[in-house]
Formats: sequence, structure tokens, C-alpha cells
Amino acid sequence: MRAAAVAGAITEDAAEKAERGSAVVDFVMVGALLTVFFLAIIQLALILHVRNTLIDAAASGARYGTLADRDAGDARERTTQLIGVALSPEFARDVSTGEASYAGIRTLEVTVRAPLPVIGLIGPSELLEVKGHAAFQP
Repeated sequence: MRAAAVAGAITEDAAEKAERGSAVVDFVMVGALLTVFFLAIIQLALILHVRNTLIDAAASGARYGTLADRDAGDARERTTQLIGVALSPEFARDVSTGEASYAGIRTLEVTVRAPLPVIGLIGPSELLEVKGHAAFQP
């Protein structure tokens, strides 16, 4: 009986030695996984912010271009200016305007093609395309 107790103590000591250091490995693995998830969420939020900012700038530029004393060139310039102030001039390289029919109404359409921010604000160009519309004043 006493030999069984000693044998049990030896196996417990061996098990403790085998488990030694595993907490560090667990911490590193879980910490790395949580860091990757956190960075992915931050990057997704940045992509949505850039997209929403571009949509707002395109719509504001379109509204500006449909004023009585303005034209499509003014809309393009205003959109470029808004994007340059809010994000970076790199996002305002490809801004185009044109007339379109939206729900049967003649509108000014401002199209912005910009880089899709994949790592920070860096990413492949012209993957993100947004449009803004504004009805012409009668």
C-alpha cells in the first residue's frame, strides 16, 4: 500500500514536470490569436470609414455641381478637395462625373475609384468604386 502511494507521488511529480512551461505556450498562442482578431477588426473599421467618407464626398460633390451656377467640373473639383482633406489626395486620383438617370430623374453622377485599404491605408488601386447622385435643379 505504501509502495502504491510512493508510485502515485512519483507519477504526479512526473506529470507536473511534463506540464511545466505549458502556460507560457498557451499564453503566446492565445495572445497571438487575439492580436490577429483585433487587428482584423481595426482594419475592417478602417475600410468602412474610407468607403463611407468616399460616398459622402461623392454625394456632396454631386450636390455642389447641381447648383444653379455650377457644373460637372466644379463637382469633380469639390469631390477631389473633400477627399484630399478627409483622407489623402491619393484616394482622389480617379474622380469622374457624368449625367445619369436615377429613378427617371436626370441626375449628376460623381464616380470615385480609389485604392482598397488592405494594410493600413495601403492597398491595390481602383478596387473601391463609389457613386454619388444629385438631381439637377429645374
